[in-house]
Parts: sequence; C-alpha cells; structure tokens
Amino acid sequence: MNRPARKSEIEHSKSEIAAPLPLKKGDKIAITCPAKKLPAPMTDAVKLLESWGLVVVLGDTIDLSYHQFAGDDEQRASDLQRFIDDDDIKAIIAARGGYGTVRMIDKVDFSRFAANPKWLVGFSDITVLHTHLFTNHGVQTIHGQMPVNIPDASAHSLETLRKALFGETLRYHFDSHALNRSGESSGILVGGNLSLLIAVSGSVSDLDYSDKILFIEDVGEYLYAIDRMMRCLKRANKLKQLKGLIVGGFTEVKDNEIPFGQTVPEIIMEVVKEYDYPVCFDFPAGHIPDNCSLVLGKTINLKVDENHVKIY
Repeated sequence: MNRPARKSEIEHSKSEIAAPLPLKKGDKIAITCPAKKLPAPMTDAVKLLESWGLVVVLGDTIDLSYHQFAGDDEQRASDLQRFIDDDDIKAIIAARGGYGTVRMIDKVDFSRFAANPKWLVGFSDITVLHTHLFTNHGVQTIHGQMPVNIPDASAHSLETLRKALFGETLRYHFDSHALNRSGESSGILVGGNLSLLIAVSGSVSDLDYSDKILFIEDVGEYLYAIDRMMRCLKRANKLKQLKGLIVGGFTEVKDNEIPFGQTVPEIIMEVVKEYDYPVCFDFPAGHIPDNCSLVLGKTINLKVDENHVKIY
C-alpha cells in the first residue's frame, strides 16, 4: 500500500526533479494497462518500439478484461508493481487511458520507483501517475503517445516520443493564436488532462502549481464544464502564481442546447485575464494525432510573441 508523502519528500520534489536515464538500444520497455481495457492487440506499438532497438515486455493486463477495465483494480496495480520493481525494465508505457488509474494508484508501492527512476509514458487518465510521481517522488515523466493511439498517430509525434525516451532535445516552434498573451518565462512543466487535475485536487497526488508552467488538455467535455474546472483551479489559488500556461488540444468539445457563448480559448483567457504570465493556445498535444511529447517535471523556456511560440 502506498503511503502519503511526507512534507520533506514534497519539498524535495520541488527542487530536485530526477530525470530517469535516457534509453539505449537493447533496453527493456514494458507496456501495461492501468486503466481501460484494450480494444485490439498492440501489434503496431510493439513493432515501432522494436524498430527503435528496444525489447518490449507485455504486462498481463494487456489481455485482461473486467467490465470496462484491463483487469480488476488489484490486477492492474499488481501489473504496474511488477514493472516498477523489475530493475531490468527501463521504461513503462501505459497502453491507454480511459478511466481507472485513480482506482488502483493507492495499491501501488512506488518506493522502488523513487530509488530507481525509470521513464513512465502516457497521457489522459495517466495524468494521475504523472502528478503523483512528481509530487511524492520528484521524478520526471513523459506526456506522450500511448500504444493504443499509435496506429493513428502522426510520424512527428512518434519521433518526439523517441527523442524524449532517448534523451534527445525537444524544441517546438509554432504560429501564435490570436488570443495568446505574449511574454517569456521559464519554469518546471507540470500538468496534463484538465479533468484529472481536478480529480486529484486535494489528494496526495495533487500538484503545487506555484512557479510552474502549466500544461492542460482535454477531450469530450462540455464548454460549461471546462469553465467550471478552470474556475475551480482559480478558486483553489492554483493559477495565480504560475510562470506560464500552455493549452493543448481541447477536442470533441460539446455544447448545450442553449449555447454557452464562449470558445475554449475565450473561457480560459477570461479566467486568467488578471495575471501577467505568457499564455499560448493550440500546442500540439492531447487527444490528437500530432500528440507531441512533453517531459513533465523538466524546466522549460516558454516564449510567446504576436507571431510565434517557442518552447524549449
């Protein structure tokens, strides 16, 4: 059973964020399902990872089914635990998101992970693991494509995942959105799926947002729900002391019969209008084919001007 973090551990994570060792050819990478069950075999993902020179180990949860989950909570926790405790496994990639990680995370003992950090990869529901590992163990993780998405993923996004895993530099340069707020800052990157950031709020997996650059994305939410979640973060005093805000894909957004009346960028800018840090929209990450990798827990530079955005 994982225990709550001590204050000293949380303070440690703020100042010393451990980067797992870059992968090299011949390393073992595990695929496990901490949330929803898989709809199809991981053939494309295995081929891709093997083409990078990695040895792929499939977890038991790849073939398990329990209602909508990849096995029951104990099975999913046990599968993740197996790879955390195996020092020969150099990276763990979540096969997919969906829902379920928050149900099993407290059954996992991360002490071996903290002592022997390894890359953990995923997005969406895997945000629970990203925030938990950052806050409690001060370890960097990768927000990036997962095996279930690989058949539809852009070649560019998959290359950014390879670069992140193998320790190569990630740099992004794209056109500025009309509602961007210009500015330049540096800070530790945190965040992930907006709904999951709200779901872990107030728990041992919650983040300290102060002096961080926050990344958010989401899928399938109503406009009013996005407004509510952003205002929840604001009322919890989590947005005031940010160093910057990076907004990724907000896809399959829904509206009510009576229109909400604002777009996602308009909602977000209204919530953060009183602050002065840089804000950029349309970063290519989230539930989109070009889901570019971000190393959460790493210090990055964010530069936003009228025409361009640079993240490096």
